[in-house]
Amino acid sequence: MILAFIFIFGLVIGSFLNVCIYRLPRGENLAYPSSHCTHCNSEIKRYDLIPVLSYIFLKGRCRSCKASISIRYPLLELITGVLFGALYIKYNLSADFYKFTLLFCFLIVIAMIDYDTTDIYAITTYPAIALGVVFVIISYFTKGEFLTYIYGGALSAGVIAIIILTTQGMGWGDCELCGMLGLFLGFRASILMLFLSFVMGGTVGIILMITGKKKKKDYIPLGPFIALAGIITALWGNEIILWYMQRILGI
Repeated sequence: MILAFIFIFGLVIGSFLNVCIYRLPRGENLAYPSSHCTHCNSEIKRYDLIPVLSYIFLKGRCRSCKASISIRYPLLELITGVLFGALYIKYNLSADFYKFTLLFCFLIVIAMIDYDTTDIYAITTYPAIALGVVFVIISYFTKGEFLTYIYGGALSAGVIAIIILTTQGMGWGDCELCGMLGLFLGFRASILMLFLSFVMGGTVGIILMITGKKKKKDYIPLGPFIALAGIITALWGNEIILWYMQRILGI
């Protein structure tokens, strides 16, 4: 019952994240005007705002002008619901569950905006960094742990900063994103997050160049790969690190 509620709640939050992804890069207010069709500008009625189901009932088209609605909207709602459910299965209703659900919301918004615009906006990273600091403080008073998160943030931001200053191959938004993730994940998990980011981003970049879809000098947004690495690490990081230490290092 709780899992189903959390999944549905994730669908609703996913719908709001769609609004953030569309409006934030345009500098628009998140609350006003109310949701409307981007083609005919007609207001979307409340009964057409039911996550996923409205898309199915409307057959992926605006009720007013019949313009096609991107499949990305319901998919993002589903992904958010699934991720919330996965976090509940992993952490139950612990402090880590609440911490990572908030983190995932920021990661989804940052990743999709970066994918769309090739920019990571301070309006998304700065609040997340502030939230990360809040959770570090909470961890200090509840668990007596805080240095691992400080080191994680410093390591993650520092590595990207060095890459930027030496190669200019990444942007400062990537630095902010990685530093923010380090505050949430801690030192050891941050190492895994950085490794996964580089492997996934590099692999996709090579494939795009081989297939001719990107040239060597073309910019490939790394935010989606960093965000995905952060999600994987939050959900399965401990298991991956343990497997590596036992199977590869023999520790």
